[in-house]
Amino acid sequence: MYIRLIKNYAMAKYIYQYGDWPHFRWDERSLQALLGKVRHLQGKLLGQMATVGFSLKEETILSTLTLDVLKSSEIEGEILNYDQVRSSIARKLGIEYAGMVSSDRNVDSVVEMMLDATQNYRQPLDEERLFGWHAALFPTGRSGMHKIDVACYRSGEMQVVSGAMGKEKVHYQAPAPESVKSEMDEFLKWFNAENELDPVLKSGIAHFRFIIIHPFDDGNGRIARALSDMLLTRSDDTPQRFYSLSSQILTERKMYYEVLQKTQFSDGDITEWLVWYLNCLYRALQSTETTFQKVLNKIEFWNKHQGTEFNARQRLMLNKLFDGFEGKLTSSKWAKITKSSQNTAIRDIQDLMEKGILQKEPQGGRSTNYELC
Repeated sequence: MYIRLIKNYAMAKYIYQYGDWPHFRWDERSLQALLGKVRHLQGKLLGQMATVGFSLKEETILSTLTLDVLKSSEIEGEILNYDQVRSSIARKLGIEYAGMVSSDRNVDSVVEMMLDATQNYRQPLDEERLFGWHAALFPTGRSGMHKIDVACYRSGEMQVVSGAMGKEKVHYQAPAPESVKSEMDEFLKWFNAENELDPVLKSGIAHFRFIIIHPFDDGNGRIARALSDMLLTRSDDTPQRFYSLSSQILTERKMYYEVLQKTQFSDGDITEWLVWYLNCLYRALQSTETTFQKVLNKIEFWNKHQGTEFNARQRLMLNKLFDGFEGKLTSSKWAKITKSSQNTAIRDIQDLMEKGILQKEPQGGRSTNYELC
């Protein structure tokens, strides 16, 4: 028989099996200065965003949301198409730019979930809304080749395992399926409650608590990060996103899983998780300055070249270079992306070199690579 609460601490293994679950503890002294640093940088960046022009702000928001969707999926091993994600977000926000592409159902669904969390952040979170997010992640009712329960809580046991078949290692055993409904009812009540807890701190606690419950067959990590984004948006009190927590988590993915795994065995003290989470968020805020500079460079470039003649292929590729081109730019890639011949690609590139916009990369090789001047 499965017993969720174990009063004998010596018998408890996971954090949810202790009698005081989910009343977490943390060391205020360890978090106070760190939380202050995060809040200060949030305020500084919000102030900077308030002073920039509409085009720059729009481009920054579009870039941030695109990163958030891409990186949250990549953490789980799913690679989405950059152009499709960016175009899908732009269409849903009413933003137009050159080179927009059509997006498939899967991309649109994931984008809808993220936008609902961040653009409708003031709306309460309820079971139906969560089920809608889950359905958006798995529109076919399958995770890979496997059929899963969609738009409802899981009906079976949940283990996090690794290793080859027959040599699996169990890293975590989630609460029994019959307890998930009551656990989530309590979670949603707490999530929507007005309390004195700082919303930044609450975003870290919500992320951890949701992961521990693991209420769905799949997609728990992505939904946990959407919940964090929702509470962070509440803390900023604006739907205009300018930093990506998921992007930073991907960079620190190994430590992300290590801290989660370690804390799930604690007796209710989640200080280590919150310290890591706040540090990760702080680094995400710091990296925003890099993203902001890239966007600024792009806006300045197009303002400078308002009178310069470019064809549609060149505009498309220049935007890709400013947005963060994957890998090296070659004439072959140019031809493939723009659906043109190799000769046309070479002429396009040569024209941009003559205009002082592109140059050959200094390192040689079998292929010639190009970069912005």
